[in-house]
Amino acid sequence: MESTLIVHRATAWVRSHKAASVGYAFLLLFLSQYVMLPNNSLQDLRKENPGVTALMKQRIDEADEAGKKFSLSQSWVPLSKISPHLVHAVITSEDGTFYEHAGIDWYELEESIEKNMEKGKPARGGSTITQQLSKNLFFSTSKSYGRKAKELIVALRMERQLSKKRILEIYLNIIEWGDGVFGAEAAARKYFGKPASLLSREEAARMAAVIPSPLKHAPNAGSPYVLRRSSLILNRMGSRGY
Repeated sequence: MESTLIVHRATAWVRSHKAASVGYAFLLLFLSQYVMLPNNSLQDLRKENPGVTALMKQRIDEADEAGKKFSLSQSWVPLSKISPHLVHAVITSEDGTFYEHAGIDWYELEESIEKNMEKGKPARGGSTITQQLSKNLFFSTSKSYGRKAKELIVALRMERQLSKKRILEIYLNIIEWGDGVFGAEAAARKYFGKPASLLSREEAARMAAVIPSPLKHAPNAGSPYVLRRSSLILNRMGSRGY
């Protein structure tokens, strides 16, 4: 059933894609990776929290190769202990249709691939929260179509095996928020000196603003990027009734 669903959705996307030859090539790569991906580990995530993620391991290896010390800061908290402001800010910023899609926003995926084709290399993201979680848990930050295909398959599987609430909980606890800083609790304490449960609406918007580039920008910085992006997120939150 699961493989049939994946084939159906991927094929439907390919048929609607303007560049059919590239679409079919991507579909073949997409399906060729299917049997080599984690399955039981996704079922375990229903009740068990993940340990060191693929992204964390990547950062540790990068620091080791550069001869630098690396200190990992993370404190796991349940979703109920994370400010609703942060939940709303992250969804608004990263994946406005999170509760509507089944792991992949097919329209955004098409737009992403078309932009990447124009540039001749993987560049534009277009990833949902579930895709980002898939990448951070199991893969690397490398920009390749092979990695993207794996990410998409795991995202579809994840949506079938985990609730939206659980996906959000894991995501907010493992995503990168700075050099060695992972998860909302560690980030809230580092940048604002408070637990994630007490983040204000403005602080939450700042936290969400730096998710695309957490190693370049800090939520508590007064940089034009953070100010501009957090203001945009706050406006979007308001228009959504948050």
